[in-house]
Amino acid sequence: MTVTREGSVGRHSTRQLLPSRATAVLRIFEGLITVGIGVTIYLLYVGQVISLDGGRYLIAIAAGTLAYQLLSEWLGANEVDLQIGDASHTARAFGAWTLAFALLLALAFVMKISESFSRVWAVSWFLTTSAGIVILRTTLSQWLVRRAEKGQFALRTIIVGRGDTARDLADMLSERRDYELQLLGFIDFDDSKKAGGHRASDVLGDIDHLIRMIRAGQVDQVIVALQASNEDRMKDLLDRLSLTPVRVCVMPFPALHTLRDRNLMQISGVPMVEVLRTPMSNGSHALKAIEDWALGSLALLFVAPVMALIALAIKLDSRGPVIFRQAREGYNQNLIEVWKFRTMYHDATDRACVQQTTANDPRVTRVGRFLRRSSLDELPQLFNVLNGTMSLVGPRPHAPETKAEGRKFVEVVDRYAARHRVKPGITGLAQVHGWRGETDSVEKINRRVEYDLYYIEHWSVWLDLWILVKTLWIVLKGENAY
Repeated sequence: MTVTREGSVGRHSTRQLLPSRATAVLRIFEGLITVGIGVTIYLLYVGQVISLDGGRYLIAIAAGTLAYQLLSEWLGANEVDLQIGDASHTARAFGAWTLAFALLLALAFVMKISESFSRVWAVSWFLTTSAGIVILRTTLSQWLVRRAEKGQFALRTIIVGRGDTARDLADMLSERRDYELQLLGFIDFDDSKKAGGHRASDVLGDIDHLIRMIRAGQVDQVIVALQASNEDRMKDLLDRLSLTPVRVCVMPFPALHTLRDRNLMQISGVPMVEVLRTPMSNGSHALKAIEDWALGSLALLFVAPVMALIALAIKLDSRGPVIFRQAREGYNQNLIEVWKFRTMYHDATDRACVQQTTANDPRVTRVGRFLRRSSLDELPQLFNVLNGTMSLVGPRPHAPETKAEGRKFVEVVDRYAARHRVKPGITGLAQVHGWRGETDSVEKINRRVEYDLYYIEHWSVWLDLWILVKTLWIVLKGENAY
């Protein structure tokens, strides 16, 4: 492991996302294997699927597939770290499939329907699916290892600290050469190029420089190596890093009980305490990306005719383009271009959002009032979802200049920037709890941020689905939209 001056630049790091996506694809293919092999063997040995007998077999295949997916997750067969150079995930997957099949046999025996199934089919399904799972997982693991050896999954890491503590840590990490870590250099609180224990070329800058690197997508992980006497300085550092989407770990020391959300772990074999975790980690990024792509594509196909009619109505109602594009803050505080149907007169549009839209705003067109009241003006943001700059569900994106009581949001709420640790969404938890529409007061933006941060910490697919369903109900009621 070598110390380099810069990591590769990118707004969204794929170093953790690619293995997670591979694991998500693995689960899809395993589902196709269990179902496809079960149906194929049935057609070869038993008969037609479209029959009473075929329906019974399809139910058994579906139950076995679902049981395997749940059990493989429970047994830890889908953990991303195990996919790279660790064959235990294949053994766990085989154990999950064996257990799922055994549960099906036990259920059939208890229900006294085991005689209704072909033994040849059952044994062939179990053995062939087992072989398919082993081959698929072995192939995926080898593919990931080849890329890991090229450094594609190494987390670009910065050590914050000075002196012997930081240097000793770097030496320990260097001795444990693996695929998980690429050390970029050191960050010194005082930006002292003369810091003891460091070569001048290794010190990249101060904390402000670290934040700039994170915002530029150059850092995946920060390790803090400070002495116990620097507790106040560490607290200030963690407060600043908590607004960014990187993982933060610290070297253990006796006064560690003062830190919140601690989690013991190892990095390249060195004991660490994870104090700030990357939002939606351990494969959740890939799962949410699949959710956005699948549901976003279906939604776009469903509303495409409606969007065409809306575009025609806007053109007939007033001059100007159909789509209004506005710069807003997205993931990691990068500016993104958000699409909406134009609802204001073209010469009255406010791209900087200096003045928020209010009830009975004279700038809003006749068609625009209907679109805002029904929230149909947000439909073009489905294209933002499909191009990866937004999600279906997440904190709503705001324009950088948006203000509450004459002050920018970031000046009003201390942890406002923390909502940018995930992609913004078309709808969010704050919106379904009534905090949608104008944010003209400090209380309103504070409550929005509270719900946004809760969503980030407690994300799940089920929470997203609940928010989407609740959003449809609220849109029909038309509350706080103008």
